[in-house]
Amino acid sequence: MRLRVEFTTEPFDLDEAPAHALVAREVIEAAELDAVDVGPFGNTAEGGADEVLTAVDTLLRRALASGATRISLQVNVLGEGDA
Repeated sequence: MRLRVEFTTEPFDLDEAPAHALVAREVIEAAELDAVDVGPFGNTAEGGADEVLTAVDTLLRRALASGATRISLQVNVLGEGDA
């Protein structure tokens, strides 16, 4: 099974990326995922279910420990035409 995760961390800071946002980006870029797209207002990554779920677990734990007060995420199962 393939999954797509989309997430944002808060609070936002338009002048400088907060520590929790940098940690979240680091986790996603280091994970064994493909189709990674990171940006200032949202991040998306795709990969196998085990890889995505492991990355989400690490992302939640590390971003919260780094000061995130809210993490919004959505996980979708990809069909054959979505990959």
